[in-house]
Amino acid sequence: MSHMIVFASPTLDGAYAMRDALDDLRAFDLVAVKDAAVVERLPDGAVRVRQSFNLVGAGALGGAAWGALIGLVFLSPWLGLAVGGIAGALAGRFADIGIDDAFIREVGEGVPPGSSAFFLLIDNWEQSKALRLLADFGTTIIHTSMPPDEEARLRAFLAAAEE
Repeated sequence: MSHMIVFASPTLDGAYAMRDALDDLRAFDLVAVKDAAVVERLPDGAVRVRQSFNLVGAGALGGAAWGALIGLVFLSPWLGLAVGGIAGALAGRFADIGIDDAFIREVGEGVPPGSSAFFLLIDNWEQSKALRLLADFGTTIIHTSMPPDEEARLRAFLAAAEE
């Protein structure tokens, strides 16, 4: 079962540092991440969202490959490559997988200016090891989709790490 956890960081770089630490956990197969995102609330109040998966780039690459292949059939691979790349990029731009973008923006509007939030959608994780690493960042939990007992244990662990 997937769980979503949203961590708030008091700095703009805090969420990025958590994302980088999570990449280390993923390299050792201690966490299975379905999606992750970082939202920054800049000092001027603007919200900037950074998704972990670039669907526009992936769509453009896939579309270009298929377009070139179909273009070979019609003896115009370059035209097929261009049309397929544009179509794939547009499809990637309007696709949404993982964490809902509207929810990310909504939470981003709620964090104080000059801070950030880290969104994490996980399938399973080695909770004790992951929590020890994530406790070093001084974050608080904004939202989870975990069962109440697991959420309470997570919040208690992070509160004890702050002391």
